Amino acid sequence: MRRAFVLAALLACASPVPALAGDILIHGGPIHTGVAAAPTAQAVLIRDDRIAFVGDLAAARAKAAKGARDIDLKGAAAFPGFVDAHAHLTGIGLRELTLNLDKTDSVESLVAAVKAYAAAHPDGPIFGRGWIETHWPEKRFPNRADLDRAAPGRVVVLERADGHAVVASSAALAAAKVTKDTAAPAGGQILKGPDGAPDGMLVDHAQGLVAGVIPPPSEALKRQALEKAGALYASRGWTGLGNMSVEAPDLAILRSLAADKRFSLRVDNYMDPSGAAEVLAKGPSTDTTGLIRVRGIKLYMDGALGSRGAALLEPYSDAEGLGLQLTPRDKGLALMKQAKAVGAQVAMHAIGDRGARMTLDWFEESLAGDTKARWRIEHSQIVADTDLPRFAKLGVIASMQPSHAIGDLYFAPARLGQARLHEGYRWKDFLDSGAVVAAGSDAPVEVGDPRIEFYAAVYRHSLDGFANADWHLEEAVSRDQALRMLTWAPAYAAFAEQERGTLEAGKKADVTVFSKDLMTVAPPEILKADAVLTLVDGKVVFEK
Repeated sequence: MRRAFVLAALLACASPVPALAGDILIHGGPIHTGVAAAPTAQAVLIRDDRIAFVGDLAAARAKAAKGARDIDLKGAAAFPGFVDAHAHLTGIGLRELTLNLDKTDSVESLVAAVKAYAAAHPDGPIFGRGWIETHWPEKRFPNRADLDRAAPGRVVVLERADGHAVVASSAALAAAKVTKDTAAPAGGQILKGPDGAPDGMLVDHAQGLVAGVIPPPSEALKRQALEKAGALYASRGWTGLGNMSVEAPDLAILRSLAADKRFSLRVDNYMDPSGAAEVLAKGPSTDTTGLIRVRGIKLYMDGALGSRGAALLEPYSDAEGLGLQLTPRDKGLALMKQAKAVGAQVAMHAIGDRGARMTLDWFEESLAGDTKARWRIEHSQIVADTDLPRFAKLGVIASMQPSHAIGDLYFAPARLGQARLHEGYRWKDFLDSGAVVAAGSDAPVEVGDPRIEFYAAVYRHSLDGFANADWHLEEAVSRDQALRMLTWAPAYAAFAEQERGTLEAGKKADVTVFSKDLMTVAPPEILKADAVLTLVDGKVVFEK
């Protein structure tokens, strides 16, 4: 179910649907405002790009302009616009345009997928993304021998779903001159076979060793990918996202697409350090459309839990080592100093408990008592008991992805062991501590579906309904909390809560409508709720 259910909607809506002129009146189904004092309403009246009125239907009709577009929900449920607080927009689009391996369920299925792709594309190197081995019957990473039999003699590089490891073919390693004598770069690992030769698996910074053997995507391909990603996300009900690790050319393409009315979602960009010169010199900015904003920079403290790159305080329970530190202290603190000077946010990837502790230490040192900077720790997956209260104390936002838990908790017990498993994916603990939890998906690492994120947050079971004691179901949150995590909190995390995040008069008219009421249906039914209407700035950008 990872993507099939959205393809029809995507194909039916390759470009935004134009809104009719005049007011828009929405009624005829549950309307959840996200406002504690008035959580539901009968109607929402939209005028231009703003919400003009929320409340009683008769009053809304009386205020509506003549000829207003009347949208009868016919029982569907309306919400504040859902926002993916952490995603990678270019990667989402490229996943749709290149070899997508997210459905591979074994080494052999990966081999078959590469073999079929190689037959259909007989020339040039092969790049793919999306595989993850944690459910595979072989219980191992793929290796260069697997790729060599799938595409003999071809340069093949396949990225793990989390983006923190690749597997490369023998031809790719040879082209990159990676041998048994090649030293792993700082913050990276070269996995080796019994003979001491590289087995094809390159973790975190070691991925850069083969970066040159795959041609980078062209500007035209990136433009196509970003436009496709925008249409896909609108068709799923997202009205915006926090776009992470953005390169400067991609930002320029986004601004161009928005100006040309080929892109309609709100995007808060956090720049990769290589493309951060503008924001570090001038601070946050907004384009002429008001949709494309630059908020700050994105850094990496450590790697991922699945590939054992997450930085842990104690060794992994199923392997040697403490994980990887990816950003040196001096470099990280220097960038943070620049960001603070111009009011830019810092978003630091930290998955392990040691990664979270180091990030909190660096933030505390850099902010020097400023608790209003809204710096963010992306993922915040494993956090020690003594460090969790520091988020609220320092004003640090926990930017978390509920779907990570329902995927990772199959293998997290082995990586962490029972004694520290409770430190993982602790959304409720964060909320109870007073911290702000902004929820997202980390797509294309995950599917990028608001239904899955909501379901995972409130139910904490796998997509087929599995859970056990290791999954710590006490960390599931209420539906009101989940809604806030996916609407108001992403707005707050980007200094936009006065403009969006709830359905209130005066705010931007960003609305998501699902065919089922996520607040009342049985948890499995959440996954069956179709996005039927998406509005951004009072314009219909998707309609089923």
